Amino acid sequence: MITGKYPSLRLRRSRKTSWSRRLIQENTLTPNDFILPIFLVDGNNKRENIPSMPGVYRYTINRISQIVDKALKLGIPMVALFPKNKNSLKDEIGSESLNENNLVCQAILEIKKKYKNQIGIMCDVALDPYTSHGHDGLIKSSQIINDQTIEVLINQSLLQAEMGCDVLAPSDMMDGRIGKIRKSLDKSKFHNVQILSYAAKYASNFYGPFRNAVGSNKSLKGDKKTYQMDFRNSDEALREIALDIKEGADMVMVKPAMPYLDIIKSIKDKFKIPVFAYQVSGEYSLIETAIKKKLINSDAIYESLISFKRAGANAIVSYYADRINNILK
Repeated sequence: MITGKYPSLRLRRSRKTSWSRRLIQENTLTPNDFILPIFLVDGNNKRENIPSMPGVYRYTINRISQIVDKALKLGIPMVALFPKNKNSLKDEIGSESLNENNLVCQAILEIKKKYKNQIGIMCDVALDPYTSHGHDGLIKSSQIINDQTIEVLINQSLLQAEMGCDVLAPSDMMDGRIGKIRKSLDKSKFHNVQILSYAAKYASNFYGPFRNAVGSNKSLKGDKKTYQMDFRNSDEALREIALDIKEGADMVMVKPAMPYLDIIKSIKDKFKIPVFAYQVSGEYSLIETAIKKKLINSDAIYESLISFKRAGANAIVSYYADRINNILK
């Protein structure tokens, strides 16, 4: 409802000065709103450039403190771990995901040893960094099989929880996996391990740079449209969210974020559950490249991030998180 009318009502009056704009702003960002993704790579004393994601790096385990220290100093509450595994460690069933000495497990142990509970650790629950075919699930007769995949995901979740992971984030989009993982965690007395479900993960064209970062881009056979969501659908996302909440999800993720602001808002309005937005690699690289080419200015970063908050996101996974202080200034 609009109260008042021009000329007695002039909305520009409140926009006239910086102090006035700050008084009436509806949404704000702080470091508490961010999750910092960290890419892991095998080896020693390395920080590798990722060509498709300028300004983002892969770290060996012995250098991971370099980026975690920065996250702590900035006040970021949680980091998310993503491995780039050697091709020699990948197979059809993603068996490296169950190796207690894999990159993610090593990183969890290293972070917990040095930082205790000063910062949260989020771990991806999916098989695509571990499979030779690049898919998030097991394949049988050229089909991604649901229930057998869940059994592997349960074991992956239990292993990560045992290592000390705080928040498990199933990103595979198999039906029913949240309930089965929650039940298995509780049975093993991991009652306090949280589940952040990638409940609305779309089969998007914005994932390319990430797949390069974890090394699954060249190995991926076909597409992921039989399990990730159709980007033409929105009601389906609400059904996915409702199912995962009933199965025990503590929080839900919308991925990608910017093309799906309507989904974030719909979820928040309907379910009142913590909703996280993932500003994915394609979004990041498009913005970063456009800034470097001087097509847009760097204020576009802040504008993109505030849009997620305006839509209703509680937190944002962003590759800009390690530069958030400069962005907020």
